Amino acid sequence: MSRLGKLDPARLAPEQRKIYDDIVSGPRGSIGGPFAPWLRSPILADRAQKLGEFCRFNTSLPKRLSELAILVTARYWKAQFEWYAHEKMAREGGLAQLIIDAIRLRLPPPGMQADEKVVYDFASEAFALHYVSDDTYARAMEILGEKAVVELVGVLGYYCLVSLTLNIFQVGLPEGEKPMLK
Repeated sequence: MSRLGKLDPARLAPEQRKIYDDIVSGPRGSIGGPFAPWLRSPILADRAQKLGEFCRFNTSLPKRLSELAILVTARYWKAQFEWYAHEKMAREGGLAQLIIDAIRLRLPPPGMQADEKVVYDFASEAFALHYVSDDTYARAMEILGEKAVVELVGVLGYYCLVSLTLNIFQVGLPEGEKPMLK
């Protein structure tokens, strides 16, 4: 159960209603996950949802790689809702189930392609060390390119914000869903 009460769309302040309408009319189509907590601060909600729309739908990273980065982030923060929301998207984006399962279990993922390996290593090092080694950085620049590396950092940072929001406000899973992260 969320620490925050459910928002009634009919009772939103005008500035909240504008952001609410922007979110539900965009590619997301609904208010879920971190958006209900963020709507308590309309400016934060507006800016965060715009950054999120870019990070989720418009980076130069293939969906398989951005979803890989999101799953590593969700796993790091043990963000149950984030994992629930993105595991299926990762699979649909072309990430192998063996890789998804290994991340969930905190095991080294088998059979990764070179670009998957560098994204996994980059994200894992960023969370474990709070920076990435020169070797990992150089491999990421070589394999992904400068723009994609910058966007990868943006994806990791945005989904840290999402994960913290979900965890702190205890945004629950949909009815009948079980936590996947131990």
